[in-house]
Amino acid sequence: MNKVFAIMVFIGVPISVIGSLLHWPSVLMFIIYCLTIVALASFMGRATESLAIVAGPRIGGLLNATFGNAVELIISIFSLQAGLTGVVLASLTGSVLGNLLLVAGMAFFIGGVKYKRQKFNVYDARHNSGLLIFAVIVAFVIPVVFSVNLTEAKTMNLSVGISIILIILYLAALFFKLVTHRGIYQDPESKQEEHEEEPEWGKGKSILVLAVATLAVAYVSENLVHTFEAVAKSFGWSELFIGIVIVAIVGNAAEHASAILMAYKNKMDIAVEIAFGSTLQISMFVAPVLVILSLFFNPSMPLVFTLPELVAMATSVLLTIVLANDGETNWFEGATLLAAYIIMGIGFYLL
Repeated sequence: MNKVFAIMVFIGVPISVIGSLLHWPSVLMFIIYCLTIVALASFMGRATESLAIVAGPRIGGLLNATFGNAVELIISIFSLQAGLTGVVLASLTGSVLGNLLLVAGMAFFIGGVKYKRQKFNVYDARHNSGLLIFAVIVAFVIPVVFSVNLTEAKTMNLSVGISIILIILYLAALFFKLVTHRGIYQDPESKQEEHEEEPEWGKGKSILVLAVATLAVAYVSENLVHTFEAVAKSFGWSELFIGIVIVAIVGNAAEHASAILMAYKNKMDIAVEIAFGSTLQISMFVAPVLVILSLFFNPSMPLVFTLPELVAMATSVLLTIVLANDGETNWFEGATLLAAYIIMGIGFYLL
């Protein structure tokens, strides 16, 4: 399978470049771009697995989420420059829903089909649960509630203030997990398994592969975005549906594939860290950074989501916390998360 993905990368990337330069049909290029991103994601998954063995699941999952979210950050900055603030907020919503319901759901389901019962670090799950409640239910709700009685300028000031607090708390959370409390809440059994396994690649090569694959995914993803309008007309998709479902899935394809691969190999600590860690990074770092960067563009982007977006994110956080807070999972819990994602997808499609 690795050879197949390698062939897809070496063929898909050049064809993606040639097709974009020669302006091949959008629907054809949409398919080529998607297949190329999936193949590149396989390399990112292998690099993540090697890093997790060498440096631990937390750092491995964090690096995978960071490189994966870098793609979405780049696409969002271009969208802000073009004044598409609604699409950016929709894609951020889609990332939260996609990571918590689709990625975690697929990981739980596929891993659960192969293994009757899968365990992961319950302490990390509870720590992430508290941050998710703060980031999505507290920090995202406050601007919407207060914006009703505030002017546009004051709403933007409130959004910037909340964004700065989110970034500071996110950096503090990383310091807590990776420095002051690293290893304190570690599961001894999983730690022993990690030491016994040999990584496919060394730390340097793994980081290099992640970086190069991320750049390639960023290039292909940016071109993929330009095909959405034509593809949407062909399939009858709305702009909101594209932003929340399609852009989010494609922009986070790398960590999607990595989390599912880790769950299939019964490495749930890494899978959960990718899904939860990516959500936290989107909500506590990427979104605030975009709000601050939007001050240099016109119009600026306050941290104010629509009511359907806000309700969808809040309910996905609550459902994920209820299912994952015990540190165990199975295929039925994965199916529950996927069902919730499909219901919300239908709602946004019809909206």
